[in-house]
Parts: sequence; C-alpha cells; structure tokens
Amino acid sequence: MVEFWHQLLREFQTPFQDSVLVFSVILFIILLAPVLLKRLRIPGIIGLIISGIIIGPHGLFLIEKNAAVDLFSTIGLLYIMFIAGLELDLGEFKKYRHKSLGFGLLTFLFPIALGFPVCYYLLGYGFNTSLLTASMFATHTLIAYPIVSRLGIAKNEAVAVAVGGTILTDTAVLIILAVIAGVEAEGGVNGLWARLAISILIFILVVAFVIPRIAAWFFKRLEDEKNSHFIFVLSVVFFCAFLAELSGLEPIIGAFAAGLMLNPLIPHTSGLMNRLEFVGNSLFIPFFLISVGMLIDIRVLTNGFGALLVAAALTAVALGGKWIAAYITGLWFRYSRSQSRLIFGLSSAHAAATLAVILVGYNIGIIDDNILNGTIVLILVTCLVASFVTEEAGKHVVLETDGEEPAEMRENPQRILVPISNPVTMERLIDFAITLKEPKNAFPIVALTVVPDDDKARAKLVQARKMLEKAITHAAAADQEIDITTTIDQNVTTGIQRVVKELFITDVVMGWPGKTNIADIIFGKTFDSVVNQTTQHVFITRFTLPLNVHNRLHILCPHLAEKESGFHAWVARLMRVAARLNLRTMLYGSEETYRAMTEYLAKNKINVSVESRTSYEISDLIRIRASVSPDDMVALICARKGSISYTPLLDILPKKMVRQMSDNSLVFVYPEIAPDDFIPSYTQEPAGGFLERGMDILRSARSIFKK
Repeated sequence: MVEFWHQLLREFQTPFQDSVLVFSVILFIILLAPVLLKRLRIPGIIGLIISGIIIGPHGLFLIEKNAAVDLFSTIGLLYIMFIAGLELDLGEFKKYRHKSLGFGLLTFLFPIALGFPVCYYLLGYGFNTSLLTASMFATHTLIAYPIVSRLGIAKNEAVAVAVGGTILTDTAVLIILAVIAGVEAEGGVNGLWARLAISILIFILVVAFVIPRIAAWFFKRLEDEKNSHFIFVLSVVFFCAFLAELSGLEPIIGAFAAGLMLNPLIPHTSGLMNRLEFVGNSLFIPFFLISVGMLIDIRVLTNGFGALLVAAALTAVALGGKWIAAYITGLWFRYSRSQSRLIFGLSSAHAAATLAVILVGYNIGIIDDNILNGTIVLILVTCLVASFVTEEAGKHVVLETDGEEPAEMRENPQRILVPISNPVTMERLIDFAITLKEPKNAFPIVALTVVPDDDKARAKLVQARKMLEKAITHAAAADQEIDITTTIDQNVTTGIQRVVKELFITDVVMGWPGKTNIADIIFGKTFDSVVNQTTQHVFITRFTLPLNVHNRLHILCPHLAEKESGFHAWVARLMRVAARLNLRTMLYGSEETYRAMTEYLAKNKINVSVESRTSYEISDLIRIRASVSPDDMVALICARKGSISYTPLLDILPKKMVRQMSDNSLVFVYPEIAPDDFIPSYTQEPAGGFLERGMDILRSARSIFKK
C-alpha cells in the first residue's frame, strides 16, 4: 500500500512527465479557464494566456515546454493563420486590397519610425540592434482573431483590411529576418537575394496554381468521403507551411496562403468549414495561446531599473506605433470609431513573429538579455490589450452592422422548404438551401416528403421519415437545424402547397425531375404545378457537381425582370450564393436589368461584382453555351404566366437548357409575385413554341416506352 502511494506521488511530481496527464491538464484548462474568467468579464483568450503563465516553467512549473508542447503550439499558430485566410471574404479582400496595402504600409512604417530612435538614442543600442528591434515592433500576431470569428464579423471591411495588412507587414519583416539570418550564416549577401526570389517564386507557383487544381479534383472525385475532406485540408495546410519554410519564409505565410487558395472551395456554410473551425477553436488554437503564456516570465520586472525601462519603452513604442497606424487608417478610409479600434485590437498583439525576430537576433548576438526579457513583457501586455480592445470594439461593430441587411429581409424573414423524393439528390438540395439561407435567420430549413394516400401510405411514411433523418445528420455537420415533415395527401403538389401555406414558407427548393411518366405528359410535372399554384420563390435545381467546385455563375434574365416585385429578393438570394461559393457572376439581360441590379447591390452594400453580358439574348443558347465552362453554374430567371416579364419562351427554355447544357449545374428561379403583378396576356405563342412543346411530348413518350 505504501508503495502504491509512493508511485502515485511520483506520477504527480512536477513537471508532469506522463504525456496522458499533461494532455489531460491542458484539456481541463481549455475547458475551465474561459468559463471561469468570463464571470470576471475577462476574455477567454486572456484566461488561456494567464493559465499558461501559471502552469509554465516560470510559474508553478506543472508542465515543461517540451517538444510535444512546441508541436501543438506550432500547429495552433498555423491554424490561426489558416482560418484567417479561409474565413476571409475574398470579394472584400480584392475590393479593399488597396486599403490593406495602405494599412500594411502604415503599420510597418510607424512602429519602425518610433522604435528606432527610442532604441538608438534613449536606450543607447547600436544601429543593427536598434534596426532589428524596431522591425520587431512592426510585426503582429492575430491573437484576437478568434474573438472576431466568434462575434461573426470576420467579413467586416475593417477585419479584411487588418488581416490583409497583417500579412503584408509580417511578410516584409520576415523577409528582412530571412536576409539577416542569411547574411549572418553566409557572411554576405552574394547570391542571397537571387536564391530567395527564386524560391519564393516557386512557392507562389505551387500554392497558387497546383494546389487549387488538386483540391478541386479531390473534392469532385471524393464528394461522399467527408472525413477524407478534413484530412486532405489539414495535409494541404501543413504542406504549404513546410513549402514556405523551405522557401525562406515563415510557415505562417504558407498556412495563410493555403487558407486563401482553399477559400473558394470551402463554403463558409458547409459542414467541412464547421468541422475545421470546431477543431481549431476547441483544441489547436487554445493550445497555442497556453504556450504563449508559458513563454512569459513576469519575474524579469524585478531584475532592476534597466530591465523595467527597456520593458516599458518597448511596450509603449509597440502599442503607440500600432495605435497611430490604426487611427490614421480610420481617418484615411472614413471608418467608424469602433472599426478603427477593431483594427488596433487586431494589429496590436505581438507573439509569434515577434519572438522569431528577437530569438534570431539573440542567437546571433545582436540582442541582449534586457531586450529579450522586455520582449516577453511586451508579449504579455500587448496580448492583454489586444484581447480587451478587440472584444469591446467588436461588440460595437456588431451593433452597428445589425441593421444593414435589406429591408425586405427584415420585414419578411426567410423560411425555406425543401421537398425531397430522391435520396440521391437530397444532400445537394440541402446544401443549396443552406447556401441560400440568409445569415442570422433563426428559422430552420424544412425538409418535406409527401406520401400518396393509398394502401401503402403507412409503410411509405415510415420509409420517408428514415430518409429525412439523413438530412438532419447532413445539415448538423454544417451546424444547421432542419425540421423534417412527412405528410399524406392526394398528390405531391397539393401536399407541398398546403405545407407552404401552413408554415408561411418564402422559398421552395426542388430538384429537377428525372424520368418522365405518362401522368407528367398529361397533367404536367410536379414542379410546374407547384410553380403555378404558389406565389413564393421557387428554385428548381439540377446539380452535376458539388456546390463548392463551381467557378462562375451565369444569370439569364428576361426583359422587364427588374419590374417584378420579387426582383430585389431573388437578386439578394443569388448574390448570397455567389458570395458564399466565391463565384464570378455574369448577367445576361437588358441594360435596364443590369443597372437595376448594380444599383440595388450598391445601395445595400452587397459586395459582389457582376459583369455585364447585355449583348446576349437569353434565347440564343448556342452563343451562351459557348461562353459557359463545364464547371459553371447557370441560373435562368423564369416568370409565371401573367407576370410582367413572362414570355412563352420561358416555358420551353428550361427543357432546352437541360438537354443542351448537360454538363452544367442549372438553377431555374421563379421569383415571388404579388397579386397585382399579373397582367392580361394577349401574347400569342409562336408556332415554334407549339412545335417545341409537341416535340417535348413525343420525346417524353418515347423515353417512357423505350427499354
């Protein structure tokens, strides 16, 4: 028994040596620290950093900073940069790239301009030491980015500018660091710049051109292997980080580049995105924050007045330089006060790149102990300031942007119905409905199956419910809620129509029917009946590829489409799809329609650029098809009979597109209508229309009796 207690005490000797115990302690800290400190109104990030101080080598020394901790810390840092690139709104990033460049220049120059005189004249260091230390002030780490992500403002313009500026300034400083390290190692710069330029060029070519093509091929070929998607993405992230290191850059640049390259292929509403964020925010990123705390030694403040002076000077210059850059950026681009503070909060934390610069200088003998210890204090203070400022400013930005969605969305909240009859197309229909759904919409998507009222109705009802339960599982992976409904009715159309009325549905998402039967020829297809007997938005879809691998969205509009009452609503919905799937958007229609669309997008601050193809007629499918690639999605804006933009051509065009664009994903949109949208129709259907309709019936009948 005594031996047992001795063995137990040995297991708990500090620092803990048992890897299972170490991992358990860290997981408990990740679980409890944010929860406990939240009661004190302290951000969870600060709780993790403080926990790292307490359990680390400079605190209670419960855990030593060994290779395993360093590995998880590195993974966490790379994950932060990867998620930053993945969550970045590429449309915003491209639109504001000049602003990112401006902020990156300011946040690079001001800290150096302030830091060099302080180090050279006030602290009395030499030229090289002062220059290297000043360049350290220019770097910053996105410690507070998880706060922005949690608040749901990662797509805000200020965040896009701050993240873009971070990459620019960190890249510049880390290239300087690579040059300094190369000079010290080789004793000169002969051949260094040429070798660095070539290696960076190779890195860019591989990451920008090879990786996206491999990823697109992988997602197409292995659409159903969801677990493989997650492993593949992680492999790409760390491979790109390794390539960056091999090229003379820091691995964080490679991780961010991987996020940017995979951004168009991983929709922000997808299950894969949800899994990536969950693993990062739950494990890897907290591990990194704890490891940052383990680096901090607050005892350096007791090493005399010199250490205190250096620490105070470094901290003041670091925060002052970043504040000036953020303040001028806010004035320059006319940001709100909250957005300026948000930029300061995101850019004021110093950790990874700062340590890289200082440790290189320390190892080659340029940096002394006072600057090294002062940098540790700088990391602690700036991480605290960044977290508090980002939390406070982020909440104000949320309040400022809450009312920015279009008025019709606020007045008529979206409720989406997805009738499902084919389990093969179920996942893509649900994915499209999730992509279509407006943000902050509390109403769950409704999945519906209508069972005919016959002798086998009960058995079919049980079978239908089992099928719909798979929809719940699929949507849960994307953190989306789905209500499933099964109902018995005389026919599918009346069942859908009844549910639309009962649940106040605004959007119906259906699949294009496959085979045609005799009843379809005589009485019309189900979707025709649904369109004719409802006034809500109806989206008839036929997807040939996974949603995330499409490149462009071609929108075909009839004349006078902008006069319909549902024009703004369908524009908002399709632009949401284009933004979430990162699709280049082309509009085929009249100049008036294009002008009305661009005015609406500008008025409601919807940052999706639409290219004009107004010289095309939507009836000229041969010409349109020539400009469409197999990876493109084509949306036809249809119209119900009697509405202002209706023409008989719209009755036959969907079937022609299905036949002539067999490789493309198609979406047929029937906008919502109001009773006063109907006008008497005196338009005679052309002979070609009757002929085309007759040929459709003959083709359908032949396909039924054909073996």
